[in-house]
Amino acid sequence: MIEVSSLVRQYGAHIAVDHASFSIKKGEIAGFLGPNGAGKSTTMNILTGYISATEGSVRIDGMDIVENAAEIKKKIGYLPENPPLYPDMTVKEYLSFVGEIKNIPKKEKKGKMNEVMATVGISDVAGRLIKNLSKGYKQRVGLAQAMLGDPEILILDEPTAGLDPKQILEIRELITRLGKDHTIILSSHILPEVSAVCKRVLIMNRGVIVADDTPENLARRILGGSRILLRVDGSAGAVKSALQNVSSVRSMEFRESPEPGTCELVASASVEAASSAENEADIRRDLFHALSKASLPILLMRSQDMSLEEIFLNLTTKEVNV
Repeated sequence: MIEVSSLVRQYGAHIAVDHASFSIKKGEIAGFLGPNGAGKSTTMNILTGYISATEGSVRIDGMDIVENAAEIKKKIGYLPENPPLYPDMTVKEYLSFVGEIKNIPKKEKKGKMNEVMATVGISDVAGRLIKNLSKGYKQRVGLAQAMLGDPEILILDEPTAGLDPKQILEIRELITRLGKDHTIILSSHILPEVSAVCKRVLIMNRGVIVADDTPENLARRILGGSRILLRVDGSAGAVKSALQNVSSVRSMEFRESPEPGTCELVASASVEAASSAENEADIRRDLFHALSKASLPILLMRSQDMSLEEIFLNLTTKEVNV
């Protein structure tokens, strides 16, 4: 649905986007992450046709964004970090104005307005002035304007910025529902939100795409394998002796256990053992068989993957090639 190839955006001597390439499939919800100044907003502005690229190309649904700008803009709904609202308009007046800008036929406009207002939950404030709405409702109005006109793609820049925890959950659930019928690019600094909504993340740093994968796969590639947390009824020495010759275990990190008479450790799988979902299950079997053979009962076993926060910090504070 979206194909970005060798995208460059330069402001004088400063390169904001440096030969970025990625693609997003139809119906996918992709998280777009990066520290301030990484080039995320510039990239999104290029995708929407708001600014042009210095080099490279963007194709939306097979069409070049430069050659087919008007047609492509009909396919994209954009919610910038600060929604472009007119505070002295009512919600209904504002959406009617947006509908005119988007050239929605007059006979269809009212129905489409009512539809998006119902979808984002603002029908009850349709007659109220936007300046009198809460931050959460203003964000919903901004999302409604992005959705008006049935765009196939939604680009959402910090859609929950400034919202309280309840409002964040409501917007998150709404984005998940929208993902059933739209291709969505979600940029956010709230990383748990991205983890909850997106199955794939792109991380940009200094204008370069430094990662593009699922959070789980990124964690394994950074760690060199998966990690399994174990609590075992036995001493650290006995456990180490039982596991030291297990080929699928690359390393063991022992830590203090909260249960007396037990030891707790994180066993890291070798790259080869963690290269597939099937083999990832094998390390658990290997751990079980080795500890069982040594008569060391396993009291706890669970995956210990990196959080998205850890992945983000690893990729944006170090020179890491993944």
